[in-house]
Amino acid sequence: MSWDRWIRGTEVAPSIYAADFSYLGDQLAALLDADARIFHFDVGDGHFIPEIAMGPIVLESIADLVHGRGGAFDCHLMVEQPARHFEQIRAAGGDSVTFHVEAEGEPAETIAQARELGLGVGVAFNPETPVEDAVSTAEEADLVTCMSIHPGLSGPEFMPQALDRIAELRRLLPTGVSVQVDGGVHLDNIAAVRGAGANLLVSGSGVFWGDDVGAAYRALVEAAAAVEA
Repeated sequence: MSWDRWIRGTEVAPSIYAADFSYLGDQLAALLDADARIFHFDVGDGHFIPEIAMGPIVLESIADLVHGRGGAFDCHLMVEQPARHFEQIRAAGGDSVTFHVEAEGEPAETIAQARELGLGVGVAFNPETPVEDAVSTAEEADLVTCMSIHPGLSGPEFMPQALDRIAELRRLLPTGVSVQVDGGVHLDNIAAVRGAGANLLVSGSGVFWGDDVGAAYRALVEAAAAVEA
């Protein structure tokens, strides 16, 4: 995956983990109609996080729908030993993988393994992890994800202290590496998150927990874009 191809300035990435799975296909189609292109796909193993989140079977079931409309999946691996899952994720339709610095002792090697499979790659870090620790691993990555909640279930509130961490991350990273924020991004704070320096904005409950997912997505895009005007 080439992130240069997919990023159109600032992107809002709907987090599928927050979807209503009884209407998943319909919700994804509505988001594609609303011009969503990057979808955030969470994977949890019950070890790195307590929850067991979505896996390759779910990804495979929706890959044709999203790829057929020009979309892509960034797969957030909240797992131990993330490289073990790369081949399965790629075979199921994943386009990029983001793994946690806390879960991997050799991030440069892990990034190289993802590249060998043709995957885009990002690194994520938890709220307690120093920003510098994430930056030191990111030389060959496409993006760095600042967690603004503790990873796990959808729905926790955005941690306000994340704004300073986002700004520090943007200041320390090379200009070619994107800053992604994941956790609690909603209409009332997306402008502040964008203003702090993030250009990839993951939103789960902010997109999926309303009556009209397409309208919710468009409202978030407009609020983020207004910061750049």
